[in-house]
Amino acid sequence: MSIPTWAQLLYLVGAVAFILALKGLSGPKTARAGNLIGAAAAVLACTIPFFYIDEMKHVPLILVAVAVGSAGGFVGARRVQMTQMPQMVALFNGVGGGAAALVALLELHEITADGGSDVETFVLVATAFTILVGSVSFAGSIITFAKLQELMTSRPVVFPGLPVVFGGSLIAAVALSIVLVRDPSMGVGVVLALVGLAVGILLVLPVGGADVPIVISLLNAFTGLTVAGGGYVLDNTLLLVAGTLVGASGTFLTLLMAGAMGRSVANILFGALKGGSTLGAGEASDRPVKSAGPEDVAIMLNYAERVIIVPGYGLAVAQAQHTLRELVDVLSAKGVEVDYAIHPVAGRMPGHMNVLLAEAQVPYEQLIEMDDINDEFKDADVVLVVGANDVVNPAARNTPSAPIYGMPILNADQAKQCVFLKRSMRPGFAGIENELLFEPNTTLLFGDAKDTLGKVLTATKAL
Repeated sequence: MSIPTWAQLLYLVGAVAFILALKGLSGPKTARAGNLIGAAAAVLACTIPFFYIDEMKHVPLILVAVAVGSAGGFVGARRVQMTQMPQMVALFNGVGGGAAALVALLELHEITADGGSDVETFVLVATAFTILVGSVSFAGSIITFAKLQELMTSRPVVFPGLPVVFGGSLIAAVALSIVLVRDPSMGVGVVLALVGLAVGILLVLPVGGADVPIVISLLNAFTGLTVAGGGYVLDNTLLLVAGTLVGASGTFLTLLMAGAMGRSVANILFGALKGGSTLGAGEASDRPVKSAGPEDVAIMLNYAERVIIVPGYGLAVAQAQHTLRELVDVLSAKGVEVDYAIHPVAGRMPGHMNVLLAEAQVPYEQLIEMDDINDEFKDADVVLVVGANDVVNPAARNTPSAPIYGMPILNADQAKQCVFLKRSMRPGFAGIENELLFEPNTTLLFGDAKDTLGKVLTATKAL
Protein backbone atom coordinates (compact mmCIF):
# COMPACT_ATOMS: atom_id res chain seq x y z
CA MET A 1 0.00 0.00 0.00
CA SER A 2 1.34 3.42 -0.93
CA ILE A 3 1.41 5.97 1.87
CA PRO A 4 -0.04 9.37 0.89
CA THR A 5 2.26 12.39 0.87
CA TRP A 6 0.56 14.09 3.82
CA ALA A 7 1.03 10.97 5.97
CA GLN A 8 4.69 10.72 4.97
CA LEU A 9 5.18 14.35 5.97
CA LEU A 10 3.60 13.71 9.35
CA TYR A 11 5.80 10.64 9.77
CA LEU A 12 8.77 12.91 9.05
CA VAL A 13 7.58 15.31 11.75
CA GLY A 14 7.32 12.38 14.15
CA ALA A 15 10.83 11.20 13.26
CA VAL A 16 12.25 14.67 13.93
CA ALA A 17 10.33 14.76 17.21
CA PHE A 18 11.90 11.46 18.27
CA ILE A 19 15.35 12.89 17.56
CA LEU A 20 14.56 16.01 19.59
CA ALA A 21 13.18 13.83 22.39
CA LEU A 22 16.40 11.84 22.57
CA LYS A 23 18.39 15.07 22.63
CA GLY A 24 16.20 16.35 25.46
CA LEU A 25 16.70 13.17 27.46
CA SER A 26 20.47 13.70 27.40
CA GLY A 27 20.28 16.29 30.19
CA PRO A 28 18.31 16.54 33.45
CA LYS A 29 17.05 20.07 32.77
CA THR A 30 15.49 19.10 29.45
CA ALA A 31 14.54 15.49 30.22
CA ARG A 32 10.90 16.23 31.10
CA ALA A 33 10.36 18.19 27.88
CA GLY A 34 12.14 15.49 25.88
CA ASN A 35 9.90 12.83 27.36
CA LEU A 36 6.76 14.79 26.48
CA ILE A 37 7.98 15.37 22.92
CA GLY A 38 8.68 11.66 22.51
CA ALA A 39 5.26 10.73 23.89
CA ALA A 40 3.54 13.17 21.52
CA ALA A 41 5.45 11.70 18.57
CA ALA A 42 4.39 8.19 19.60
CA VAL A 43 0.73 9.25 19.77
CA LEU A 44 1.05 10.85 16.34
CA ALA A 45 2.62 7.69 14.89
CA CYS A 46 -0.17 5.50 16.27
CA THR A 47 -2.92 7.82 15.04
CA ILE A 48 -1.86 8.44 11.43
CA PRO A 49 -2.71 4.96 10.01
CA PHE A 50 -6.38 5.35 11.04
CA PHE A 51 -6.73 8.20 8.55
CA TYR A 52 -5.09 6.85 5.41
CA ILE A 53 -5.82 3.11 5.48
CA ASP A 54 -9.20 2.78 3.78
CA GLU A 55 -10.06 -0.77 4.75
CA MET A 56 -8.37 -1.23 8.10
CA LYS A 57 -9.30 -4.59 9.60
CA HIS A 58 -10.18 -5.45 13.20
CA VAL A 59 -10.50 -1.81 14.26
CA PRO A 60 -12.47 -2.63 17.46
CA LEU A 61 -9.79 -5.09 18.56
CA ILE A 62 -7.07 -2.52 17.81
CA LEU A 63 -8.87 0.13 19.86
CA VAL A 64 -9.36 -2.29 22.74
CA ALA A 65 -5.65 -3.15 22.66
CA VAL A 66 -4.72 0.55 22.62
CA ALA A 67 -7.07 1.23 25.54
CA VAL A 68 -5.70 -1.68 27.60
CA GLY A 69 -2.11 -0.68 26.87
CA SER A 70 -2.77 2.97 27.70
CA ALA A 71 -4.47 2.04 30.96
CA GLY A 72 -1.62 -0.28 31.92
CA GLY A 73 0.97 2.38 31.15
CA PHE A 74 -0.92 5.04 33.10
CA VAL A 75 -1.36 2.83 36.15
CA GLY A 76 2.28 1.75 35.98
CA ALA A 77 3.52 5.33 35.74
CA ARG A 78 1.42 6.40 38.73
CA ARG A 79 1.90 3.42 41.02
CA VAL A 80 5.33 1.92 40.37
CA GLN A 81 7.80 2.98 43.05
CA MET A 82 11.13 4.51 42.13
CA THR A 83 12.86 1.39 43.44
CA GLN A 84 10.89 -0.69 40.93
CA MET A 85 11.60 1.52 37.92
CA PRO A 86 14.38 -0.74 36.50
CA GLN A 87 12.00 -3.72 36.57
CA MET A 88 9.36 -1.72 34.74
CA VAL A 89 11.89 -0.60 32.12
CA ALA A 90 12.94 -4.23 31.63
CA LEU A 91 9.32 -5.37 31.32
CA PHE A 92 8.31 -2.63 28.89
CA ASN A 93 11.44 -3.25 26.83
CA GLY A 94 10.63 -6.94 26.63
CA VAL A 95 7.08 -6.20 25.50
CA GLY A 96 8.48 -4.00 22.72
CA GLY A 97 10.78 -6.73 21.47
CA GLY A 98 8.03 -9.33 21.65
CA ALA A 99 5.61 -7.07 19.76
CA ALA A 100 8.16 -6.52 16.98
CA ALA A 101 8.68 -10.28 16.67
CA LEU A 102 4.92 -10.91 16.47
CA VAL A 103 4.50 -8.21 13.81
CA ALA A 104 7.29 -9.83 11.77
CA LEU A 105 5.59 -13.22 12.10
CA LEU A 106 2.32 -11.71 10.87
CA GLU A 107 4.12 -10.17 7.90
CA LEU A 108 5.74 -13.55 7.22
CA HIS A 109 2.23 -15.05 7.17
CA GLU A 110 1.22 -12.50 4.53
CA ILE A 111 4.36 -13.27 2.52
CA THR A 112 3.81 -17.02 2.57
CA ALA A 113 0.10 -16.61 1.78
CA ASP A 114 1.09 -14.73 -1.39
CA GLY A 115 3.67 -17.35 -2.34
CA GLY A 116 6.70 -15.23 -1.39
CA SER A 117 8.17 -15.38 -4.90
CA ASP A 118 8.22 -11.62 -5.53
CA VAL A 119 9.53 -10.54 -2.13
CA GLU A 120 12.95 -8.88 -1.97
CA THR A 121 15.64 -10.92 -0.28
CA PHE A 122 16.52 -8.08 2.09
CA VAL A 123 12.90 -7.92 3.27
CA LEU A 124 13.12 -11.60 4.20
CA VAL A 125 16.47 -10.95 5.92
CA ALA A 126 14.89 -8.12 7.92
CA THR A 127 11.93 -10.36 8.78
CA ALA A 128 14.16 -13.18 10.05
CA PHE A 129 16.29 -10.69 11.99
CA THR A 130 13.25 -9.11 13.63
CA ILE A 131 11.75 -12.46 14.63
CA LEU A 132 15.02 -13.72 16.12
CA VAL A 133 16.30 -10.61 17.91
CA GLY A 134 12.81 -9.58 19.08
CA SER A 135 12.36 -13.01 20.67
CA VAL A 136 15.79 -12.79 22.30
CA SER A 137 14.95 -9.35 23.69
CA PHE A 138 11.56 -10.48 25.00
CA ALA A 139 12.83 -13.59 26.80
CA GLY A 140 15.97 -11.90 28.11
CA SER A 141 14.03 -8.91 29.42
CA ILE A 142 11.58 -11.16 31.25
CA ILE A 143 14.50 -12.90 32.99
CA THR A 144 16.06 -9.55 33.99
CA PHE A 145 12.66 -8.48 35.33
CA ALA A 146 12.40 -11.68 37.37
CA LYS A 147 15.91 -11.20 38.76
CA LEU A 148 15.35 -7.57 39.78
CA GLN A 149 11.89 -8.31 41.18
CA GLU A 150 13.40 -11.24 43.13
CA LEU A 151 11.00 -13.69 41.53
CA MET A 152 14.12 -15.78 40.97
CA THR A 153 17.63 -15.66 42.32
CA SER A 154 19.73 -12.68 41.25
CA ARG A 155 22.81 -14.87 41.31
CA PRO A 156 24.22 -16.26 38.06
CA VAL A 157 22.41 -19.43 37.00
CA VAL A 158 24.81 -21.81 35.32
CA PHE A 159 24.79 -25.53 34.65
CA PRO A 160 27.23 -28.00 33.10
CA GLY A 161 27.25 -27.69 29.35
CA LEU A 162 25.67 -24.19 29.28
CA PRO A 163 28.24 -22.83 26.79
CA VAL A 164 27.59 -25.79 24.49
CA VAL A 165 23.81 -25.39 24.69
CA PHE A 166 24.05 -21.64 24.15
CA GLY A 167 26.42 -22.02 21.22
CA GLY A 168 24.22 -24.70 19.70
CA SER A 169 21.17 -22.46 20.03
CA LEU A 170 22.97 -19.62 18.25
CA ILE A 171 24.01 -21.92 15.41
CA ALA A 172 20.45 -23.23 15.12
CA ALA A 173 19.11 -19.66 15.06
CA VAL A 174 21.46 -18.65 12.24
CA ALA A 175 20.66 -21.83 10.28
CA LEU A 176 16.90 -21.30 10.65
CA SER A 177 17.26 -17.67 9.56
CA ILE A 178 19.07 -18.76 6.39
CA VAL A 179 16.39 -21.36 5.68
CA LEU A 180 13.66 -18.74 6.23
CA VAL A 181 15.27 -16.33 3.77
CA ARG A 182 15.77 -19.00 1.11
CA ASP A 183 12.34 -20.63 1.51
CA PRO A 184 9.82 -18.55 3.54
CA SER A 185 7.67 -20.72 5.80
CA MET A 186 5.51 -19.98 8.80
CA GLY A 187 6.66 -23.20 10.44
CA VAL A 188 10.30 -22.16 10.18
CA GLY A 189 9.40 -18.67 11.47
CA VAL A 190 7.67 -20.05 14.56
CA VAL A 191 10.57 -22.41 15.31
CA LEU A 192 12.99 -19.50 14.84
CA ALA A 193 11.00 -17.46 17.38
CA LEU A 194 11.11 -20.35 19.88
CA VAL A 195 14.86 -20.74 19.42
CA GLY A 196 15.19 -16.98 19.91
CA LEU A 197 13.34 -17.27 23.22
CA ALA A 198 15.78 -19.98 24.30
CA VAL A 199 18.77 -17.84 23.30
CA GLY A 200 17.41 -14.90 25.30
CA ILE A 201 16.95 -17.02 28.42
CA LEU A 202 20.39 -18.64 28.12
CA LEU A 203 21.98 -15.24 27.49
CA VAL A 204 20.70 -13.65 30.71
CA LEU A 205 20.66 -16.58 33.15
CA PRO A 206 24.44 -16.42 33.80
CA VAL A 207 24.28 -12.68 34.52
CA GLY A 208 24.04 -11.66 38.14
CA GLY A 209 24.47 -8.88 40.64
CA ALA A 210 25.42 -5.42 39.44
CA ASP A 211 25.57 -6.59 35.81
CA VAL A 212 21.79 -6.86 35.36
CA PRO A 213 21.13 -3.14 34.64
CA ILE A 214 23.77 -3.19 31.89
CA VAL A 215 22.07 -6.17 30.28
CA ILE A 216 18.78 -4.25 30.37
CA SER A 217 20.45 -1.50 28.35
CA LEU A 218 21.82 -4.06 25.88
CA LEU A 219 18.42 -5.69 25.44
CA ASN A 220 16.93 -2.24 24.95
CA ALA A 221 19.33 -1.79 22.04
CA PHE A 222 18.17 -5.17 20.70
CA THR A 223 14.55 -4.03 20.86
CA GLY A 224 15.41 -0.84 19.00
CA LEU A 225 17.06 -2.82 16.24
CA THR A 226 14.03 -5.10 15.93
CA VAL A 227 11.75 -2.08 15.64
CA ALA A 228 14.04 -0.70 12.91
CA GLY A 229 13.90 -4.07 11.14
CA GLY A 230 10.12 -4.07 11.46
CA GLY A 231 10.06 -0.59 9.98
CA TYR A 232 11.85 -1.89 6.89
CA VAL A 233 9.53 -4.87 6.62
CA LEU A 234 6.45 -2.63 6.93
CA ASP A 235 7.97 0.10 4.74
CA ASN A 236 7.47 2.56 7.62
CA THR A 237 10.15 5.24 7.82
CA LEU A 238 9.10 6.42 11.27
CA LEU A 239 9.59 2.96 12.77
CA LEU A 240 12.94 2.71 11.02
CA VAL A 241 14.12 6.04 12.45
CA ALA A 242 12.77 5.43 15.96
CA GLY A 243 14.20 1.93 16.12
CA THR A 244 17.60 3.09 14.89
CA LEU A 245 17.67 5.83 17.54
CA VAL A 246 16.84 3.37 20.32
CA GLY A 247 19.32 0.81 19.00
CA ALA A 248 22.16 3.32 18.70
CA SER A 249 21.53 5.03 22.05
CA GLY A 250 21.10 1.69 23.82
CA THR A 251 24.39 0.45 22.38
CA PHE A 252 26.26 3.58 23.45
CA LEU A 253 24.69 3.44 26.90
CA THR A 254 25.70 -0.21 27.27
CA LEU A 255 29.30 0.59 26.38
CA LEU A 256 29.37 3.60 28.72
CA MET A 257 27.96 1.58 31.62
CA ALA A 258 30.40 -1.25 30.97
CA GLY A 259 33.18 1.33 31.01
CA ALA A 260 31.87 2.67 34.31
CA MET A 261 32.11 -0.89 35.66
CA GLY A 262 35.63 -1.23 34.28
CA ARG A 263 34.70 -4.33 32.31
CA SER A 264 33.90 -5.43 28.78
CA VAL A 265 30.41 -6.34 27.59
CA ALA A 266 31.61 -9.87 26.82
CA ASN A 267 32.88 -10.26 30.39
CA ILE A 268 29.58 -8.97 31.76
CA LEU A 269 27.57 -11.46 29.69
CA PHE A 270 29.81 -14.49 30.02
CA GLY A 271 32.00 -13.75 33.04
CA ALA A 272 30.04 -16.10 35.29
CA LEU A 273 31.00 -19.03 33.09
CA LYS A 274 34.56 -18.61 34.39
CA GLY A 275 33.70 -17.12 37.79
CA GLY A 276 33.88 -13.46 36.80
CA SER A 277 30.40 -12.18 37.63
CA THR A 278 30.04 -9.18 39.92
CA LEU A 279 28.29 -11.15 42.61
CA GLY A 280 29.97 -12.31 45.79
CA ALA A 281 28.98 -14.53 48.66
CA GLY A 282 26.55 -12.01 50.13
CA GLU A 283 27.37 -12.74 53.79
CA ALA A 284 27.49 -10.08 56.53
CA SER A 285 30.83 -9.42 58.22
CA ASP A 286 31.60 -9.77 61.94
CA ARG A 287 34.64 -7.44 61.82
CA PRO A 288 34.47 -4.52 64.30
CA VAL A 289 33.30 -1.12 63.04
CA LYS A 290 32.90 2.35 64.54
CA SER A 291 29.31 3.56 64.93
CA ALA A 292 27.64 6.70 66.23
CA GLY A 293 24.21 8.18 66.91
CA PRO A 294 22.30 10.83 64.95
CA GLU A 295 23.38 13.60 67.33
CA ASP A 296 27.06 12.80 66.79
CA VAL A 297 26.60 12.84 63.01
CA ALA A 298 24.72 16.16 63.25
CA ILE A 299 27.68 17.69 65.09
CA MET A 300 30.11 16.44 62.44
CA LEU A 301 27.99 17.90 59.64
CA ASN A 302 27.31 21.17 61.46
CA TYR A 303 31.00 21.98 61.91
CA ALA A 304 32.04 20.90 58.41
CA GLU A 305 32.86 23.38 55.68
CA ARG A 306 32.56 20.93 52.78
CA VAL A 307 30.15 17.98 52.66
CA ILE A 308 29.62 15.54 49.77
CA ILE A 309 26.55 13.33 49.63
CA VAL A 310 26.83 9.92 47.91
CA PRO A 311 23.30 8.61 47.18
CA GLY A 312 22.52 5.02 46.24
CA TYR A 313 19.76 2.48 45.83
CA GLY A 314 19.13 2.34 49.59
CA LEU A 315 18.06 5.99 49.45
CA ALA A 316 15.35 5.02 46.98
CA VAL A 317 14.29 2.01 49.06
CA ALA A 318 13.88 4.16 52.17
CA GLN A 319 12.19 6.98 50.19
CA ALA A 320 14.43 9.36 52.12
CA GLN A 321 15.24 11.78 49.29
CA HIS A 322 12.97 14.54 50.62
CA THR A 323 14.43 14.31 54.14
CA LEU A 324 17.94 14.33 52.68
CA ARG A 325 17.19 17.42 50.61
CA GLU A 326 15.82 19.20 53.70
CA LEU A 327 18.97 18.31 55.63
CA VAL A 328 21.11 19.70 52.81
CA ASP A 329 19.03 22.90 52.80
CA VAL A 330 19.61 23.35 56.53
CA LEU A 331 23.35 22.77 56.16
CA SER A 332 23.53 25.18 53.22
CA ALA A 333 21.74 27.83 55.30
CA LYS A 334 24.45 27.38 57.93
CA GLY A 335 27.14 28.09 55.32
CA VAL A 336 28.16 24.49 54.59
CA GLU A 337 29.04 23.75 50.96
CA VAL A 338 27.14 20.61 49.92
CA ASP A 339 27.08 18.66 46.65
CA TYR A 340 25.84 15.25 45.51
CA ALA A 341 28.32 12.85 43.89
CA ILE A 342 26.58 10.76 41.21
CA HIS A 343 28.16 7.49 40.07
CA PRO A 344 27.13 6.36 36.55
CA VAL A 345 25.76 3.04 37.80
CA ALA A 346 24.43 4.14 41.20
CA GLY A 347 21.01 2.63 41.82
CA ARG A 348 19.66 0.05 39.42
CA MET A 349 19.67 1.96 36.12
CA PRO A 350 21.39 4.95 34.47
CA GLY A 351 20.05 8.24 35.81
CA HIS A 352 18.27 6.53 38.71
CA MET A 353 19.73 8.91 41.30
CA ASN A 354 19.21 11.97 39.10
CA VAL A 355 15.51 11.20 38.74
CA LEU A 356 15.14 10.34 42.43
CA LEU A 357 16.74 13.59 43.58
CA ALA A 358 14.93 15.65 40.96
CA GLU A 359 11.69 14.31 42.44
CA ALA A 360 12.79 15.92 45.74
CA GLN A 361 13.45 19.24 43.95
CA VAL A 362 17.23 19.03 44.42
CA PRO A 363 18.86 21.74 42.23
CA TYR A 364 20.51 20.26 39.14
CA GLU A 365 23.72 22.17 39.77
CA GLN A 366 24.24 20.22 43.00
CA LEU A 367 24.33 16.90 41.11
CA ILE A 368 27.94 16.36 40.04
CA GLU A 369 29.13 13.39 38.00
CA MET A 370 31.89 11.10 39.25
CA ASP A 371 34.62 12.33 36.90
CA ASP A 372 33.98 15.94 37.90
CA ILE A 373 33.90 15.46 41.67
CA ASN A 374 36.31 12.63 42.41
CA ASP A 375 39.29 14.95 42.92
CA GLU A 376 37.30 16.96 45.49
CA PHE A 377 36.79 14.16 48.02
CA LYS A 378 40.22 14.70 49.57
CA ASP A 379 39.16 18.25 50.47
CA ALA A 380 35.79 17.22 51.93
CA ASP A 381 35.36 17.36 55.71
CA VAL A 382 32.52 14.82 55.66
CA VAL A 383 31.19 12.40 53.06
CA LEU A 384 27.68 11.16 53.80
CA VAL A 385 27.00 7.84 52.06
CA VAL A 386 23.25 7.17 51.92
CA GLY A 387 22.30 3.81 50.50
CA ALA A 388 25.31 3.39 48.22
CA ASN A 389 27.74 0.54 48.65
CA ASP A 390 29.62 -0.97 45.71
CA VAL A 391 30.28 2.41 44.05
CA VAL A 392 32.41 3.51 47.05
CA ASN A 393 34.08 0.17 47.79
CA PRO A 394 37.91 0.56 47.76
CA ALA A 395 38.16 -3.15 46.89
CA ALA A 396 37.54 -2.05 43.30
CA ARG A 397 40.97 -0.37 43.43
CA ASN A 398 42.91 -2.45 45.95
CA THR A 399 41.75 -6.09 45.74
CA PRO A 400 42.50 -7.86 42.45
CA SER A 401 40.49 -10.90 43.55
CA ALA A 402 37.31 -8.83 44.09
CA PRO A 403 34.64 -9.33 41.40
CA ILE A 404 34.31 -5.53 41.03
CA TYR A 405 38.08 -4.98 40.71
CA GLY A 406 38.77 -2.35 38.05
CA MET A 407 35.40 -0.62 38.39
CA PRO A 408 35.84 3.16 38.73
CA ILE A 409 34.48 4.27 42.12
CA LEU A 410 33.79 7.48 44.02
CA ASN A 411 36.78 8.35 46.19
CA ALA A 412 34.77 8.55 49.42
CA ASP A 413 37.60 6.88 51.36
CA GLN A 414 39.83 9.91 50.72
CA ALA A 415 37.62 12.29 52.73
CA LYS A 416 38.57 13.40 56.26
CA GLN A 417 35.47 11.71 57.69
CA CYS A 418 32.98 9.32 56.11
CA VAL A 419 29.53 8.72 57.59
CA PHE A 420 27.94 5.55 56.23
CA LEU A 421 24.18 5.04 56.64
CA LYS A 422 23.29 1.34 56.63
CA ARG A 423 20.46 -0.88 57.82
CA SER A 424 22.88 -3.68 58.68
CA MET A 425 26.28 -5.06 57.78
CA ARG A 426 24.89 -7.03 54.85
CA PRO A 427 26.83 -6.49 51.59
CA GLY A 428 25.45 -4.45 48.72
CA PHE A 429 24.11 -5.59 45.36
CA ALA A 430 27.44 -7.09 44.27
CA GLY A 431 27.36 -9.28 47.37
CA ILE A 432 30.87 -8.45 48.62
CA GLU A 433 32.19 -6.82 51.77
CA ASN A 434 32.83 -3.07 51.59
CA GLU A 435 36.30 -2.26 52.86
CA LEU A 436 35.30 1.36 53.42
CA LEU A 437 33.19 0.32 56.41
CA PHE A 438 36.31 -0.71 58.33
CA GLU A 439 38.46 2.33 57.59
CA PRO A 440 39.47 4.40 60.66
CA ASN A 441 37.85 7.55 59.23
CA THR A 442 34.46 5.81 58.69
CA THR A 443 31.55 6.09 61.10
CA LEU A 444 28.43 3.96 60.67
CA LEU A 445 24.93 5.18 61.42
CA PHE A 446 22.64 2.15 61.58
CA GLY A 447 18.93 2.20 60.84
CA ASP A 448 16.38 3.04 58.17
CA ALA A 449 17.77 5.96 56.15
CA LYS A 450 14.58 8.03 56.33
CA ASP A 451 14.31 7.59 60.09
CA THR A 452 17.98 8.24 60.85
CA LEU A 453 18.20 11.21 58.47
CA GLY A 454 15.11 12.66 60.17
CA LYS A 455 16.85 12.42 63.54
CA VAL A 456 20.04 13.94 62.11
CA LEU A 457 17.93 16.76 60.63
CA THR A 458 16.26 17.47 63.98
CA ALA A 459 19.60 17.49 65.80
CA THR A 460 21.18 19.71 63.15
CA LYS A 461 18.39 22.27 63.46
CA ALA A 462 18.87 22.33 67.24
CA LEU A 463 22.60 23.19 67.03
